[in-house]
Parts: sequence; C-alpha cells; structure tokens
Amino acid sequence: MLLESTLSTFNRSGVNARIVYAGSELKDYLLKDLNSAYEVHHTELSIHNIETFLNDQSLLTLPDILLIEADFKGEWIQIVSNIKKNPLLGGMIIVVLSAFVNKQWKKKAISLKVHDFYNYPFPTEDLCERLSFLVKFKLIKPTLTELSGKVDVRYRLPAYKRTFDIIASGLALVVLSPLFLIVGACIALESKGPVIYKSKRVGTGYKVFDFYKFRSMRMNADKEIGLLSSLNQYTDAEKGKSAFIKIKGDPRITRIGKFIRMTSIDELPQLLNVLMGDMSMVGNRPLPLYEAEMLTSNEWTTRFLGPAGLTGLWQISRRGKEDMSERERKKLDNFYASNYSFWLDLKILMKTFPALLQKEKV
Repeated sequence: MLLESTLSTFNRSGVNARIVYAGSELKDYLLKDLNSAYEVHHTELSIHNIETFLNDQSLLTLPDILLIEADFKGEWIQIVSNIKKNPLLGGMIIVVLSAFVNKQWKKKAISLKVHDFYNYPFPTEDLCERLSFLVKFKLIKPTLTELSGKVDVRYRLPAYKRTFDIIASGLALVVLSPLFLIVGACIALESKGPVIYKSKRVGTGYKVFDFYKFRSMRMNADKEIGLLSSLNQYTDAEKGKSAFIKIKGDPRITRIGKFIRMTSIDELPQLLNVLMGDMSMVGNRPLPLYEAEMLTSNEWTTRFLGPAGLTGLWQISRRGKEDMSERERKKLDNFYASNYSFWLDLKILMKTFPALLQKEKV
C-alpha cells in the first residue's frame, strides 16, 4: 500500500501548521478539498517509511499534524503506538482516518490517545475545522526542557567517572590558578568586556547549563553569526544548513583569542563545569542551543545519552582537519555515548595533549 505524505500550510484559515498525510484510500476524496482551501504539497512514501521519515526530522522540521489512514491490515495501530512512545514526537497531533468499517478501531485509537478518529464518509469541512481547533489549543511541540525530563531518567553518570572528575578538575584548578590570572589580565587589557564568556549549552539528557570559556572574541560576537554562515566549515552546499557551526578564519577573534584558542587555553574554565557536575573530563562536547535543536532526530539523540565532556573522540581524532564532515562528527559522538569506559577515557585523555599541538586549520 502506498502512502501519500502531504505537507500543507493552513494559510487561508489563518492557522499555520505542517501536515503529513499518510494514506491512499481517501486521498482523492480529501486532497481535492484540501487543495481548494489550503496550499498543499505532497510526495509518496510506503507504509514502512513513515516512522523513518519522522525519525529523520528535527524539532525545526517535525510536522505539526499527522493524518494517517487506517489500513485494512491494521498496521496503523503499531505505527501509531511507536510514534506515541517516542518523546521527540510527543507534541505532534495525530488524527486517524478510516475508509474501512471496524468497530474496534475507534476504541483502539482512543486507547492510543490519538487526537481524533474519523470513519468514512465524513465532511471534509468538519475535518478542517477540527484540525484548526487542535492546532490552536492542543499543539505543543517538545522543547529541550521537556526532552531533558524524559531522557535524563535513562542516564546516570557512573560513580567512578564522577569521582575522577571531582579529583582531576579540583587539582587542575589549583595548579592552573596562576595561569588563569595571567590570561584574564591579558584579555582585559586587549578589549572591553568580561574575561569569562558564559553561554547556554545543552549537555547530557538535553539539560541546559551555563558553559564557561575565556573570552576569545570581541563583544557581541554572537549577533554576527548570521552574517558569517558562508564561512561555516560544516555547511552543506546542497542543503545549505548544518547542525554544527565552525567558522573558517573567524574575523571576530581577538589577537589573544587566537593564541588561547590555538593552545585550547580558552577551554580551561570548563574545569568549573566539570567540578559542578555539568560536564565530565571526557565526553561529547556540549552544544549551543541552536545546534542541539538540529540534533533531535532519533539517529542523533544517542550523543546526548552519554556524558558531556571537556575533551572527547572528536578532539583527538579529527580536530583541525578541513575534511571533517558533520556526519563523521555526529558518528563519533554516538560511538562514544554507546561505548565509553574507564579505559577509553584514559586513552582519550592521553591523546588529548598531542592533539592540542595540532595546527588548527579552522
């Protein structure tokens, strides 16, 4: 059975929503009126690709509404059940449409907590009005805060790792305190602004925390990011969009900033994050909010189920290489989150210092 995936925007009704329509039996009956009322775009998918399609989306591209037809074999029940179990899809409105008579299906739909169930024949005007109502009053897309509440229950930092983090970060802060004072003075003398740069980052379980670095850029550099997108190392020429941002030859960096970045001294204040428990000595790098929101599809959520770290596989394996692709970096993050151990952490720490001496190309 072929499924029709229809993305539509409720422009004329005054309600903006992205809709995926999955089905073939009622396609001719519904799409004619939908096309007369709304701007409709559609592509074909098989029944086995619906979940794949949804899992490939991020918070920025998820559909707001799923209209799915009840196939005569009843496979829609398992599909909807899987979708409802996925926390990333918890805010999506689901309406089931049936061209077949089955008295048990509506009860099943109610038990699955779908937003509505329609048996053919039904007025398309009623469906459109119902969807408008659901969008206005029931549509709540999952936020990073909601995701953190769902994901965190599946992850706990091992006791050995937390103990090592406290000891290592505490000793490092004491030993490096003179360097902190010298670097702080240099930054303050070169340019106005705070010595320590603080930003919101997303770490383990999508938890958001304050992330510390020595300031290496001029003030208000964050506001200029949109003007520098063409210099992004990870920009895909075809897609024109990337989850990660790394600016080549970033003009916002100060002179002292270039030095502390090349030597990774700018990262040292994150030892405070490690001591406080926001991060670990080894793990996946915590991401800015705009990057984390691009990595909420099932394929990449694994990276957030491992510890956020000061250093990790990405730093020691591919750092500074211009042929480092976005997908390669995400695969490294997923691998570490699924396979980290005490001995792997030791290997990464031992290789981190040689990696710091690499010539930075980006």
